[in-house]
Amino acid sequence: MTAEHVVVVGGGVIGLSVAWCAARAGHRVTVVDPAPASGASHVAGGMLAPVAEAWPGEEELLELGAASLHRWPDFADRLARDAGMPSGLRPEGTLVVGVDSADRTELDNLADYLARLGRSVTRHNGRELRRMEPSLGPSVRAGLSVPGDLAVDNRVALAALRAAATAAGAEFVTARARAVRAGEVELEDSALRCDVAVIAAGARSGDLHPLLSGAIRPVKGEILRLRARTTALPPPTRTVRGPVHGRQVYLVPRDDGGLVVGATQYEVGFDTEVTVGGVRDLIADAEQVLPGIAEYALVEAIAGLRPGTGDNLPLLGWLEPGVIAATGHHRNGFLLAPVTAEAVVALLSGRTPPEEVKAADPGRRISPENGGQQCR
Repeated sequence: MTAEHVVVVGGGVIGLSVAWCAARAGHRVTVVDPAPASGASHVAGGMLAPVAEAWPGEEELLELGAASLHRWPDFADRLARDAGMPSGLRPEGTLVVGVDSADRTELDNLADYLARLGRSVTRHNGRELRRMEPSLGPSVRAGLSVPGDLAVDNRVALAALRAAATAAGAEFVTARARAVRAGEVELEDSALRCDVAVIAAGARSGDLHPLLSGAIRPVKGEILRLRARTTALPPPTRTVRGPVHGRQVYLVPRDDGGLVVGATQYEVGFDTEVTVGGVRDLIADAEQVLPGIAEYALVEAIAGLRPGTGDNLPLLGWLEPGVIAATGHHRNGFLLAPVTAEAVVALLSGRTPPEEVKAADPGRRISPENGGQQCR
């Protein structure tokens, strides 16, 4: 084994998945995070939807996401067994819906684009969609069903990942990392020696290593958590998402009548305050799709910071001997957790990672602060 002691910096979905799988593979693992299972992972909607979120020009991201989605059922089964609790996986699929003519054109373009890639979806009119999900409103005129896409209850999954990592022998240090270098993770008042450090600190990753400076940026997202009251229609059984007058909205069901509505997207640095305008837009767009939410209880309004990159692909691979990057997953942290953990464990053990992760090699990014040196 090439790495006996591994320090994982970051306790979100990526860091916890890496920690669990690395400890399961026999490595001694320490997780460093001041508040594990928080941050963007705590806020997330939990969509596992590479097909529904496909976008022209992001074919490599689609392939990576599809490869990870394929791994999710086995990943969830192992997680539930190791944690002794549910994984939070939901298999019901996704509906992508549109309201006005421009939205319907966008759906047609998406369906045509996916067909050219050999990925088929089923087109439906509004009546057919309401037979599938009776709570959809009359404004919904067309849509696509994507039965292969999944979802996961993010907070259930995070609790399971932390329990599974602990059961596998991972230890947790509740401290903030200041810097990562080969063989050492510098904390606020001490340092941890290690064979390999894995940077999985989300939007804060760029502060930890010079080769990540400027390569990761925070992308703010606000979400709402609702609960159906006894007088209201129940939430849909599937994830429902799509453009509403050109603005993307998603509604992800939870057990016991819960519903997650998201998400705004702003480039405003490390601001995590929820804005009135963000809440207004989310409610207005969600009501176009699901009018019954007007009778729901508003349980929570919260914002998180997605770790964005220039091309929306994560940074996954060696930065230098002894330091691995596993960050920059943007809106796909939960989706890409299985393939990311598999790739990191392969690197730790001196094996070749899955073919699909080659596109995420950090070497494609240039760090101006490091004199133009590639991240290799």
